Amino acid sequence: MGLLDGLLGGAVGAEMATVVNSLIQQHGGLQGIIAQLEKEGLGGTARSWIGTGPNQPISADQLQQVFGSGTLGQLAAKAGLNTLPTAIDKMTPEGKLPAKNA
Repeated sequence: MGLLDGLLGGAVGAEMATVVNSLIQQHGGLQGIIAQLEKEGLGGTARSWIGTGPNQPISADQLQQVFGSGTLGQLAAKAGLNTLPTAIDKMTPEGKLPAKNA
């Protein structure tokens, strides 16, 4: 969790960083998150977060569509509107996904 805390600490509270970190870990890391978004037709949005250009927005409804309506999905929808794109953007500074184990 330390990496996300450092990347997002100033932008969001510790609770939101924890939610995003849990979401990323439970879905197989960045690769898993991107794969899930692509599966739900949001690949272009996800790729914008990885790339070096502007991040496309995502709605709470879209996040719940991807991650479900359970407690984690609801928290992700609240936290992820800005936090998930920011986290993925910060974790991919060179415009590409890190190696599988990252």
